[in-house]
Amino acid sequence: MKRIVISVATALVLGTVGLYYGAPSLFKEPLLSANRHLSGLEEKTADAAMHTIHYLDNGTPPNPAPGHGSGTPIVLLHGIFAEKDHWVDFARPLTGQYRVIAPDIPGFGESTRRDDQPYDYAAHVTRLAAFLDALGLAKVHLAGNSMGGTIAALFALQHPERVASVAFIGAPHGIRSPQPSTMDRLIDTGQRPLVAHDAAAFGAMMDLVFEKRPFLPYPILHASEQEALRNATSNTRLWDAQLKDRYLLEQRLSTLQHHPILALWGESDRVFDHSGLQTLQKLLPYAHAEALPGIGHLPMMEAPKETAQRYARFLGVVATNSRETTPKIQ
Repeated sequence: MKRIVISVATALVLGTVGLYYGAPSLFKEPLLSANRHLSGLEEKTADAAMHTIHYLDNGTPPNPAPGHGSGTPIVLLHGIFAEKDHWVDFARPLTGQYRVIAPDIPGFGESTRRDDQPYDYAAHVTRLAAFLDALGLAKVHLAGNSMGGTIAALFALQHPERVASVAFIGAPHGIRSPQPSTMDRLIDTGQRPLVAHDAAAFGAMMDLVFEKRPFLPYPILHASEQEALRNATSNTRLWDAQLKDRYLLEQRLSTLQHHPILALWGESDRVFDHSGLQTLQKLLPYAHAEALPGIGHLPMMEAPKETAQRYARFLGVVATNSRETTPKIQ
């Protein structure tokens, strides 16, 4: 009897493992839901600007952060070809004190992508305003990675009264680095290094964006690869729309004068070389800027807890200062 029980248990384990790798789509949503639950986040949708926008939201926090501005929600904006769940681990230390909202920016993730619509920065800023309106949010803290950081800055320039602070969680797109990055060199040879047409290109893209790859369950990684390959043609259009604004942020950043600014830039970033932090500091001398040793382009995934702690300290200082005063972080 004992041998029969062991044999059945072994068969169940092998069968589950077989499904895990043979039919990974069965595990994707349960894994995502479990991780969101650990951060107190739920998936929701809102209709805005001709798009259905999927987003994660924890609602009203159980222990709101004390001090000025504690009721102001945080909105997290991902980069190009990324999606809302890239913020879940980063959000975990924050959701107990802040309302945290992470949307799939229209054109990405599960949100609508329309062939008849533009997805350049002007369009992203307009849609972000419509999304905040749909949620009834008059003022927010904006934090973004790469494309998302640029959208945050441009939105703050266009709607300064609606933004309590701006944080670049990883290098923003649109700043010329004194030293060209690996991606800069690839772009200059006519390549699109973040558009994957096959499995080898997807692997190369992962090596480009990460210095230290975070653990990603196989069903999640497999789904990301399949989506990238499936959308390769459409992604080319979105990539080209951004490339025409290659240094847009550098042209406008110095006019971002009325918000507390945090800039966290990975020292091992191969997408935007960390020497770009010098450019950012010249344009925004009052910003609090930190280089992150051993981190690549996606610090909220490579070191989510530590990066979130840096951001939380920044928000704590913002909460004790006038909204017109740049925070000084010790």
